[in-house]
Amino acid sequence: MSDTYQALPGQPTSLWLATTPTTDLPALQAGLTVDVAIVGGGIAGLTAATLLKAQGKRVAVLEADRIVEGVTGYTTAKVTSLHTLIYDYLIEHFGEEKARAYGNANQTAIELIASLVKDKAIDCDFIRTEAYTYTDAESDLDRIRAEVKAAQKLDLPATFVEETPLPFPVKGAIRFSNQAQFHPRKYLLALARDIPGDGCYIFERTTVTDVADGDPCVVTTEQGKLSAHAVIIASHYPFNDKTLFAPRLTPHRSYVLAMQLNEPVMRGMFITPDSAHTLRSQPTEDGDLLLVGGEGHKAGQGGDTVARYQRIEAWARENFKVQAVKYRWSTQDNGTLDRVPYVGRYTPISHNVYVATGFGGWGMTNSTAAAMILCDLIVESENPWAELYDPNRVNLTSVPALVKKGVDVAKHFVIDRLSESTPAELEPGEGKIVRTEAGDLAMYKAEDGAVTALSPACTHMGCFVQWNPAEKSWDCPCHGSRFATDGRVIQGPAVKDLEQIDVNKQGVVQ
Repeated sequence: MSDTYQALPGQPTSLWLATTPTTDLPALQAGLTVDVAIVGGGIAGLTAATLLKAQGKRVAVLEADRIVEGVTGYTTAKVTSLHTLIYDYLIEHFGEEKARAYGNANQTAIELIASLVKDKAIDCDFIRTEAYTYTDAESDLDRIRAEVKAAQKLDLPATFVEETPLPFPVKGAIRFSNQAQFHPRKYLLALARDIPGDGCYIFERTTVTDVADGDPCVVTTEQGKLSAHAVIIASHYPFNDKTLFAPRLTPHRSYVLAMQLNEPVMRGMFITPDSAHTLRSQPTEDGDLLLVGGEGHKAGQGGDTVARYQRIEAWARENFKVQAVKYRWSTQDNGTLDRVPYVGRYTPISHNVYVATGFGGWGMTNSTAAAMILCDLIVESENPWAELYDPNRVNLTSVPALVKKGVDVAKHFVIDRLSESTPAELEPGEGKIVRTEAGDLAMYKAEDGAVTALSPACTHMGCFVQWNPAEKSWDCPCHGSRFATDGRVIQGPAVKDLEQIDVNKQGVVQ
């Protein structure tokens, strides 16, 4: 392992995964019929299953790996309707009525989580707290004041403050009162325990490869087929999409360090207007930890991801009395063209297939709101937020972003194929796209010198993957799929592994 990688602090896993048990649920029983099949075992899927079961529906959650070990297992878990700076933007681009709907959806999501925690007596470190978007730059104050004015206009719990619980001065901040935080896996594993039974199921290690709309719908998996009257695709990124959502979603990665301090950890959740730094506390058996995040970038375009962790640590040590870094992890979510998630019918002509995606880094409340919207649509009940979140909405303000996304993808189709590296340049613990007599290969050299070579073309839409040195993974810069060093899919939308190439047989390793 390289010296740079060894220098990274903390255990390479999320705090949430490290402090909860693993699950071991069965794979799909082929031939089953249910009312609703839900693809994805994160917060959106499990919350939807909980709500639908309460409505008397027979549900089956289908998870490709283990539940709550995907995107939700790597969140920072802020349960808040303060989404950096969004309400002034929403009023300008959507109008006051729809901006109010967004705020109401996310505020209601907080209360649904709180009620489920109370009603089910879930021990998940749930506490009420405040959320802040703060700045130490005079140039940001006008934006923050405009956000306060917009949020107050929408009857959200917003105030402008010049002092916060942070141990350093700020120029100003917007504060939302009566928000919340929790341990997401403790919460969701408790929900998951109550789902199986009465015709309801959770299936793990069940990779869905196709969904056919109809009455009933047919869900095809590697373990066989399942029939359902309705299907929800809540797999973070729609796994079966090639054209509809790919141009309208931008996968984004960021990084988190969980730190033990030599001083009391302040209460509250904090983020800067540009999301450069995000902070919150979390209780553990060994005392409170401070979660420090940031260094975001488009997925697959992070460059030296090791340096991103190092910059977060350096910033934290400048501002806090850091004793030790306990955990480190990275997280990924999709942004939409107009900053509002896509929740509703999969296409304008879909009858019984629904989707929930594009939570923009605010998945705790947006996913919960999505589950409420989808439950209402499936049971044919009115929902006040469905029009705003409709995946098939037309919004002309998003056209420039759509063009920019298309240019970015086209660039990676061309430029990423211009590698001039050779196999001989590989260092132990390193991966590169290399040019060989057998063509371009995604090649990784282990510490013992063993080389694994893969086709570099992402199995989703063919973009060349890029090496992520901090996570030791191959990441797609176009749509965010991620693959292990052996080519195995570790994050969609891809469902097929990268093809392995026998380099010894090809004679391309020097």
